[in-house]
Amino acid sequence: MRIETGIPIDNWRAAGPAAAAAEALGFDGALTFELASDPFIPLAFAAVATERIQLGTAIAVCFPRSPMVIATTAWDLHVQSSGRFTLGLGTQVKGHNERRFSVPWSPPHPRLKEYIGALRAIWRCWEFGEKLDFQGEHYSFTLMTPEFSPQPSGLGPIPITIAAVRPALLRLAGEVCDGVRLHPFATRRYVEQVALPEINKGLARTGRERSAFDIWGGGFIVTGKDEAALNAEREKVRYRLAFYGSTRTYHNVLALHGWQDLGLKLH
Repeated sequence: MRIETGIPIDNWRAAGPAAAAAEALGFDGALTFELASDPFIPLAFAAVATERIQLGTAIAVCFPRSPMVIATTAWDLHVQSSGRFTLGLGTQVKGHNERRFSVPWSPPHPRLKEYIGALRAIWRCWEFGEKLDFQGEHYSFTLMTPEFSPQPSGLGPIPITIAAVRPALLRLAGEVCDGVRLHPFATRRYVEQVALPEINKGLARTGRERSAFDIWGGGFIVTGKDEAALNAEREKVRYRLAFYGSTRTYHNVLALHGWQDLGLKLH
């Protein structure tokens, strides 16, 4: 088992020291989560402030960004951290893609599978000199000249994980990814009865063993130095639970427990 922690994404000056402190305390990984700030830039500060700890985006929203843009940023972080970077992607929900990011929405499962395939095609081009000729339904990459191709890294491939709640993306994670990040809203029953079986189906599609696949999880934790701080943090978690419960993407979790009406009420 590995234990990871988050680092600040809204304070670049704090990102490096936070990652260094996590490394000194023995944490295995330092992560960023995309909310209101860019998740990649703080990891650049973390990369130059640490030597051992693994670094990664727990979730970076992918569809508003071209795979070429993500491929470049991930490559740089991987190289500058000497191979310690893991790219964690998330699709976000339909409303945010269309109305916040102004990008068209399509079924996320096939599009994300193609997105990951494009990333790996780009990286193979850079690392091994393969001709870039990726053509899919959503993405096409057929031009890469030496002027714009980084030098081979000499490092291993960049691991890719995705955030997944629903069965289709859980299967996709098992099929094409190096790991999956389970949502903290997922209950133990949901993990055992839905998530793990779907992941195993995906692994079976490509003949991979479970030992070759990483699963990240965890719930909501409330801590505080005194009762007042504890109560304040508890309210933050209650808000977060209600927020996720109001989102239809996560209603499968509620439905498993017979709480469908609660989800509709929150929505």
